[in-house]
Amino acid sequence: MSSWDLWWWVILPYLALVTFVVGHIWRWRYDQFGWTSRSTQLQEGRLLKWGGPLFHYGTFAAIAGHVLGILVPESFTRWLGIPEDVYRWFSSVGGTVAALAVIAGVAVLAFRRTTVPRVRAATSPVDWLALILLAIVIVLGITPTIGVNLLGEGYDYRRSVSLWFRGLFAGNPDVAAISHAPLIYQVHATAAWAILAVWPFTRLVHAWSVPLWYLWRPYVLYRSRVPTHPAEPGTSGRRWRRIGVRY
Repeated sequence: MSSWDLWWWVILPYLALVTFVVGHIWRWRYDQFGWTSRSTQLQEGRLLKWGGPLFHYGTFAAIAGHVLGILVPESFTRWLGIPEDVYRWFSSVGGTVAALAVIAGVAVLAFRRTTVPRVRAATSPVDWLALILLAIVIVLGITPTIGVNLLGEGYDYRRSVSLWFRGLFAGNPDVAAISHAPLIYQVHATAAWAILAVWPFTRLVHAWSVPLWYLWRPYVLYRSRVPTHPAEPGTSGRRWRRIGVRY
């Protein structure tokens, strides 16, 4: 193992993980008011209504696929009785669907953020950096899924990249496995670590603030003075109408 491989595939990933953990702790202690998605829905909502769900649901599906493909060993899926060719077919089809959703969502959101002046003005430099890194990760992750695994023989990352990634958390990363992987996988992994390093300092922190309490929060009653029927003699014709809204 060369010093370059040691630096790139061992030291940098651990630095990114430390920055990820310590950065979140610091952000929570000293910048709780900034712990938000900085929503720009008030600036523009029509494009956001379509781009937001496509991007988020596609991303959730892509993350689930990464968990299954990288964190779950091949031996475990074989133990479950799932043949490797079935797994690869399911991974390729599912990954392609998720990739198309992510591409469509990112395209809409990028168009919105670059063409709507009020939304563009609300984007900080570190947010632009996170968006660029996300774009790199998405493009490099989609290319082997659609262009190689689905249309060709593909590359068995479960016997190379996965071994290195799981080894990082076990304290014994397989550097040879990742250093001999195709360049597209290496750049993809590097961009992913870069995103982890900048994550605590961007609006991405809102991913951990899932408002589950919102599901059982009681309704807040609003009343509107909208005429519900024609005016009666001696009255204004306005009646209060109750509207239940979660807030």
